[in-house]
Amino acid sequence: MAVRTTWKIAHSCGHEVTHNLSDRPADRRAGFARWLEGGDCTGCWKAARDLDTESKEAWIAAKRAEEQQVAAEWAEQFDMPPLDGPEKALAWGERSRHQLVTAAYSALVSEGTWDEADWAVLEDKIRTVDRAGWWIDQRDAEGSDLPELLDAATSDDTGTENPFR
Repeated sequence: MAVRTTWKIAHSCGHEVTHNLSDRPADRRAGFARWLEGGDCTGCWKAARDLDTESKEAWIAAKRAEEQQVAAEWAEQFDMPPLDGPEKALAWGERSRHQLVTAAYSALVSEGTWDEADWAVLEDKIRTVDRAGWWIDQRDAEGSDLPELLDAATSDDTGTENPFR
């Protein structure tokens, strides 16, 4: 007698679905059928996943708004110039600049050997780079690399305004 290949499963969501388990080895079908009973049917699982996606998107949007507010407050506190670029890139550029510069301060001053005078020189250089795309491009850089990255910035990345207001 052959081991059956189709199983009628009563899922935890209350739906009853017939599953074809012929693609599984015969000795693993019964255990998999028991496992299927412990979960929702495919339709309910997908619906729950889609709802979860919406909550993830809402969480991400709230997180981005919080990061944006922190970056804006930081930029105002340290007199950072507004960034230049496409409207879509400005907020992302501001967050990227904030994250990289604060990581650089931690690496170079807080945990490193720089003093506040060294940092002040670098901070003046930071103010000259106002292209949002440049900061977005550097978003994965290590904070300790910021001085070298700023040295590599070209005239396309820096504004023409006097950074020493």
